Amino acid sequence: MTENTTTSPENPEKPEKPIRSVSKGAWFRVVFLVLALVNQVLVMQGKSPIPVSSEELEQLYTITLTIVASIIAWWKDNDWTKKARQRIK
Repeated sequence: MTENTTTSPENPEKPEKPIRSVSKGAWFRVVFLVLALVNQVLVMQGKSPIPVSSEELEQLYTITLTIVASIIAWWKDNDWTKKARQRIK
């Protein structure tokens, strides 16, 4: 039997499919979640691990909204010219 295989409880002689390793994306999400939870606990205790003012937060929100709207508008195939609109028909 190989290292990454398990046996079926019903039939111990028949190996099941190999267990795949955890993806990098899954590890990233877990680490990001832990950082967010630590940040939340610190904020609840009155400590500010990320010193950001209200104005800076508003600017960050507006920039993010503008970037997302720009990407969506760019990604969507908008046909503005008459020739482009005729191509759809």
